[in-house]
Amino acid sequence: MDTTLSAPLIFLDPDGRITGWSEGAERLLGWKSAQIVGHPYSEIYDDRGFFIGSKGPQDLDSVSVPTPDGGRVVALRSPHTKHLLERLDLTMTNSDIIGAWNWDVSGDRIFTDGRFARTFGLDQEQASNGLPLEEFINRIHPEDRARVADEIVRTIENGGTYSAEYRVIQPDGSVSHVLAQGKLVEGDPGKPTRFPGVLFDISARRMAEMEAEAQRERYRNLFENLDSGFCVIRMIWDDDGNPVDYEFLEANKAFVRHTGIEAPVGKWMRRDIAAGHEQHWFDFYGKVARTGEPMNGENPASELDNRWFQVQAFPIDGVSSDHVAVLFTDTTANKRAELALKASEEEFRSLSQSMLNHIWTAARDGKIEWLNDRVLAYSGETAESLKGDGWGGIVHPEDLPDAAASWAEAIKTGKVYQTEFRIRRHDGKYRWHVVRATPVKTESGEVRRWVGSNTDIEHAKRNEAALAELNATLEQRIEERTQELQQSQKALHQSQKMETIGKLTGGVAHDFNNLLQVVAGNLQLLAKDVTGNERAEIRVKNALAGVDRGAKLASQLLAFGRRQPLEPKVINAGNFINSMEDLLRRSVGESISIETIVAPGLWNTCADPTQIENALLNLAINARDAMEGTGKLTIEAGNAELDDTYCAAYDDVRSGDYVLLAVSDTGTGMSREILEQVFEPFFSTKAEGKGSGLGLSMVYGFVKQSGGHIKIYSEPGEGTTVKLYLPRSVAEEQQEEDVPQGAVVGGTETILVVEDDDDVRATVVATLGDLGYRVLTARDAQNGLAVIESGVPVDVLFTDVVMPGNLKSPEMAKLAKQRIPDLVVLFTSGYTENSIVHGGKLDPGVELLSKPYTREALDSRIRHLLANQAQRTEAAAQQAAAAQAEPAPASPEEPADAPDGKLTVLLVEDEALIRFNTADILEEMGHAVIEAGTAAEALKAAGANDFDILVTDVGLPDMKGGELARKVRELKPGVGIVFATGESQIPDGADANAVLLTKPYSDESLKAALEKLR
Repeated sequence: MDTTLSAPLIFLDPDGRITGWSEGAERLLGWKSAQIVGHPYSEIYDDRGFFIGSKGPQDLDSVSVPTPDGGRVVALRSPHTKHLLERLDLTMTNSDIIGAWNWDVSGDRIFTDGRFARTFGLDQEQASNGLPLEEFINRIHPEDRARVADEIVRTIENGGTYSAEYRVIQPDGSVSHVLAQGKLVEGDPGKPTRFPGVLFDISARRMAEMEAEAQRERYRNLFENLDSGFCVIRMIWDDDGNPVDYEFLEANKAFVRHTGIEAPVGKWMRRDIAAGHEQHWFDFYGKVARTGEPMNGENPASELDNRWFQVQAFPIDGVSSDHVAVLFTDTTANKRAELALKASEEEFRSLSQSMLNHIWTAARDGKIEWLNDRVLAYSGETAESLKGDGWGGIVHPEDLPDAAASWAEAIKTGKVYQTEFRIRRHDGKYRWHVVRATPVKTESGEVRRWVGSNTDIEHAKRNEAALAELNATLEQRIEERTQELQQSQKALHQSQKMETIGKLTGGVAHDFNNLLQVVAGNLQLLAKDVTGNERAEIRVKNALAGVDRGAKLASQLLAFGRRQPLEPKVINAGNFINSMEDLLRRSVGESISIETIVAPGLWNTCADPTQIENALLNLAINARDAMEGTGKLTIEAGNAELDDTYCAAYDDVRSGDYVLLAVSDTGTGMSREILEQVFEPFFSTKAEGKGSGLGLSMVYGFVKQSGGHIKIYSEPGEGTTVKLYLPRSVAEEQQEEDVPQGAVVGGTETILVVEDDDDVRATVVATLGDLGYRVLTARDAQNGLAVIESGVPVDVLFTDVVMPGNLKSPEMAKLAKQRIPDLVVLFTSGYTENSIVHGGKLDPGVELLSKPYTREALDSRIRHLLANQAQRTEAAAQQAAAAQAEPAPASPEEPADAPDGKLTVLLVEDEALIRFNTADILEEMGHAVIEAGTAAEALKAAGANDFDILVTDVGLPDMKGGELARKVRELKPGVGIVFATGESQIPDGADANAVLLTKPYSDESLKAALEKLR
């Protein structure tokens, strides 16, 4: 209870005991709060109407106002006090009291506090100076206005207290429910009659009451109109706590129809209705009442005409009430039919089990339902694996299409099914069987089920095969076998050769990237030294262009060797091809016509979009050269399934669903000899100097690293078709967005550079030093960890992935983070195998800057990571401070702002600590927050909720922040956008009114960003 108010107020509980004593009461009566709180009110107020002060009795006026909890608030008035409003500031001490008034009846002027005025939508200053009653009456809901006016008049005429509930129309059109309580106070001679009081907010209570009534009405309607039987029972227990009976408390109309029991309410089941009712019913309902857990089941009731009931039972009114609600349906007819059918089936199955043949049954739609033990023993499979359409798993792949087609035709026509195919035995061998199935039909001629059998005819088939083999020459068989061996050896040789070349190119690319990094870094440093020398600047620029070409060459080598770190996204290949149409047309020229064919219902695939673009562009340019500038280029996208039969011919291809990209041309085509070498790096059919020979090898490596398959078809003079098979993805398509790099900023933080190549290390140190950073160095991971453990402050660890020595870079980074939790780790490499890249993808949470990189790219990545880490650190500090701080009491002189400016904010941030902290800050500002950790969660929340502002990070795990903002704007056109990021500028294409909130941000900067969007 806040006792710092200046008004003289005494707070009483329902028993008349003092619970609060304001500073004003202490001033009038002299008692300290510690002396009087907890004492009965009668100790300071005698039966003569005097208040007992510390210095004796005092003649004071008082007004008593009841509170919703049954207590009272007593306001005192000294002879020198003219207005009661000061003493009704008790609204500040109770969240349900939203205002106070004092009405000069004779002068018809009502004086109110600020909250009262706001409730009625009136000017606070005018209300404090007094307004006529009519101004307030007009704000009351039209349906309540006359009643309230009558009650006010009645109170004035009769005197006494006043209490009325009514609705008030708010300025925004919403309606509030309030309770007004006051008392008519007759004035002394020459003094006006006053009518003071307070206003309580009862909106929540009224809404709860209306919702409860609506719930009760819905329950009554549902209860009476249910087609199923419904009742509420009370369990009866014996002295040992066992359920022995139950009493019906309620029953709906359908109860009698399902049970045949008339007027059940008030009756006991065993005592009054059915003495022989089975004990399982009492145990069933007793368990529900005792455990509080709902149950369902189907049981017979012999005493109720041998009926069966499907029952759902659940507890109500609490576990200790013994009340159980029961929803049930009479299933007697279905149960009897089911039991009869079960008996018939048992006879059939007993007979089938005694037979030596394979016997099985299927439903009318052809799905296998049951198989006898002979089928299971022969195949070694379980019944569950063969049921439904699982039988196809034991049929020889060559025979399955015809067998399935014949089976489908028999199901369609209802005719006898008979065919021959091979069935796999438990040891993996296939044996021929004649399979026959006869339809079992109803009286109306409809197929009800199928009964089938499999008969082994392997010996007969072997005799046929032996006879056919006699017709083939021995020479042919030898020739075929020889060809098979040659093909197998050729495929093995090609696979080994490509793997060897891949390892070689990967290693070369690694060293080459290091050399390029040294050259690029020194050229970028040199560019600053020659500023103003136009001739030197041009030479440096040309040299840097050469570095870029070298980097592209290294990237192609890594692609072929399957060593590049991919960044796969879920894309729709059809949309991707359409977006490349202009680029393709510019690349191949106007004299070549391009046709794109995208199959309807195209699946998504998960692959690196940049590499797909490079692959299609390479294939298109190769096709252009093969057509010598004139012809037709066809690009197709469709769905494809590679089955086990096809994949058996390839060691590195898995059967399954794929998205097919095919590029076809009408060019000169290639011979078989060229096709055998076409994927090898540096092999080219073009004239010397016309191509690098890395285009197709890059495509080959990318597809293989993505888990796909590549096939090329070509004949001299007939053109070429290259087919890329990329694995299907069932996830939703992700949109690509390029986040622009800002200008070089630099910084003063300390960066530890761990690099084993001396030249690369020296170049990086020079570049970072030129940017203003303090730089420490180490030659390997062990020395890098020693620097960390020395205690020298380090902000960023910038380390190569591939390092000599026993300690690997990822392990060094992990140990460094344990010692310096706020440390930022950035990896760099020109070649990665299994350190931080697995399955061709970067490990979650790993930041990688691929060599060679530019000065701008290095600085941009470091600034971005430092900003995110700073925001995480700030969030952790704020949470720790909030956890230690005790909540301060609300100051009566500075009341909290009204929620007029409240916003609803959709906050999207994948860093949990930053998200939780920012949400707390927004809520402390009085705003409502909807949280999301990914773009997918954010879009789902946006579709289901109304909100005013989207606050989103740019670097989300499943979608860029700019793309998310565009999608949100499509759903909610009017929302404001705030990009909270470590980047120096908002994403390209963002709304012109979007606000940039740079990490790390404070409470004030966050508040300022929101204010810009109001």
